Amino acid sequence: MRTVLVTGPGGAGRTTAAAATALAAARAGHRVLLLTGERGPVPDAVLGVPLPRDGADARRPWGTPVEAAPGLWAARITADEHFTALAGDLQERGAALFDLLGAAPLDPEELTELPGAEPLALLAALRAAHREDDAARDLLVVDMPPAHETVRLLALPEQLRRYLRRLLPPERQAARALRPVLAQLAGVPMPAQRLYELAARWDAELAAVQDVIDADSTTVRLVTEPGPWAGDALRPVRAGLALQGVRVDALISNRLLPGSTDPWLAGLAAGQQAAHEALHEEYAADGVAVLGLPHLGRAPRGTADLAALAERGGLGKPGDGPPRPAPAVEDHLATDNLLVWRLPLPGAERDGLGLVRRGDELIVAVGPFRRVLPLPSALRRCTVAGAGLRDGALCVRFVPDPQLWPRTP
Repeated sequence: MRTVLVTGPGGAGRTTAAAATALAAARAGHRVLLLTGERGPVPDAVLGVPLPRDGADARRPWGTPVEAAPGLWAARITADEHFTALAGDLQERGAALFDLLGAAPLDPEELTELPGAEPLALLAALRAAHREDDAARDLLVVDMPPAHETVRLLALPEQLRRYLRRLLPPERQAARALRPVLAQLAGVPMPAQRLYELAARWDAELAAVQDVIDADSTTVRLVTEPGPWAGDALRPVRAGLALQGVRVDALISNRLLPGSTDPWLAGLAAGQQAAHEALHEEYAADGVAVLGLPHLGRAPRGTADLAALAERGGLGKPGDGPPRPAPAVEDHLATDNLLVWRLPLPGAERDGLGLVRRGDELIVAVGPFRRVLPLPSALRRCTVAGAGLRDGALCVRFVPDPQLWPRTP
C-alpha cells in the first residue's frame, strides 16, 4: 500500500489538498483511505460527509471510516479516545506491578488526554493502517499537521528508539539470572523485568512505524499558497524531510487566482504566478512534480468541488518523484586520500547547517531540525577533515586515521 503524507504551512489548505488527492486516486480506480487528525469542522465540510468522532481503540486510533465517494473512505484520528484506550490497556497489563507497588490504578473517568497524545496517535494510525489487510486498500492519504510539526513527527520514532537504547540497553539488564528467583519469591514478575519487557514492546512498535516512514512507497506532498515568501518558508522543511530520508513527490500551489481585467486582482494573480514559476524552477529540476490548484472563488465543499480541483490541478498525474534521499560514501582515496560522505539536503542553506562528530555518530543540524546518524564502518576509522554544501548535498570529508586504517604493503 502506498502512503502519501500531505503537509504544508498553516493555512495553506492541507486538508483540501489531501482530500482532493485522495478523491483523484479513487476516481482513477484505486481503493483509498483518507485519515485526518484535524479536530475542527473543516474535513467534514470539505468532504461533504460527517466523520465520526468515536470508535477508536488502543490498536486503531480512528473512528469508523465512512464512504465519501466510490472507492474513497475517510476517517478522523481521535487522539483523546486513543489515549484513553491505550492508558487503560497499559494499566491492565501492569496490574500485577501496581499491586506489588501498592498503587491504585486510575479510573476510566480520570484518564484525560495529555500533551503529546496527538502526534503519538497519528504515528499509531500509520502503523495500524499498514497492519490491517493491505489488500483492502491501494493508497493511504494522511492529512498531516503543519509542516514543521510534521518533520519533527516523522523523526520521533527514531529518536524515541535511540532514547530507549541509551536508557534501557538490553545488554545491561541487571541481575538477569536472579530475576526468575526473585519473581518466584515475590509471586509476581520483578519491576525491572516488566520495565524491559515494556521497553522491548515499545521498541518493536516504533520500529514498525519507522518502517512505514522509511519505505520507498511513502512520500510527502507539500502544499503552499504561492507568495513572495513561499520558497523561503518551504526550504527548511524540505531540507528537514531530506535529513530524515523522506521523499517529496509533489509540491502543490494552492488557491491560484485566474487572470482578471481588474487591476487589483490582476496584480494579485501576477504575483502568485511569479511565485509559482519560481517554485517550479526550484523543485522541478530535482524531479518533484509542481502542480497548481485553482481558486474556486469559495471554500471547497463536497466531492464535486474536490473533483474540479483534482481535474484542473492534475492531481492524478504525479509519479513517484525523485528517489529517496540516502547518504552515500564516495571514495577519493587514490587521488586525495579522502572519503566523502554525501548527505542529500535539497533546500538547505549554509547558515543553518551544524555538524558535530560524537564517537561513531555524526550529529547533523539543518535549521531547526537535527538528526543523529551512525557512521558507516569505514568512516569510523577516519577523522573529519571538513565539510561543504555543494549541489544540494552536505559533503563531509574524512581522512583515514593511520592508527586505525589497515596498512597495505
